[in-house]
Amino acid sequence: MPHHHRLPPKTTTNARNLRRNATHPEQVLWYALRNRQVAGYKFRRQHPIGSYVIDFCCLEANLVIELDGRSHEGREEEDAARQSMIETLGFRVLRIANDDVLDNLEGVVEVIAKSLGAGDGSPSPSPSLKGRGIKRPR
Repeated sequence: MPHHHRLPPKTTTNARNLRRNATHPEQVLWYALRNRQVAGYKFRRQHPIGSYVIDFCCLEANLVIELDGRSHEGREEEDAARQSMIETLGFRVLRIANDDVLDNLEGVVEVIAKSLGAGDGSPSPSPSLKGRGIKRPR
């Protein structure tokens, strides 16, 4: 069921530019998510949803992944409003700190897999991400 509503050209151009100028953590995570490497789910990057361009999303699982770096400090209110709007469209939002992507990619991918419903529930040997900037979707 493709979405055929036209996006404003500015949103599409913005998404294209963001893909072209991806940050290092975005590139690292994209290489882990692309080509259905996580539980066979297809991810898109810098994908327009509503009036926002989100970092990563899996349309089939209604999951949005937003990376938070230092540029998000002081923008908590704006981020909360953005997240709330995305959630009203039926998506779950998983926020991940850039540092977690760079320091513990395996753990990040595991959290994403569990969020997709692909986690097997077994305890993992990788370090816990609790309190390290990863917030589980509610």
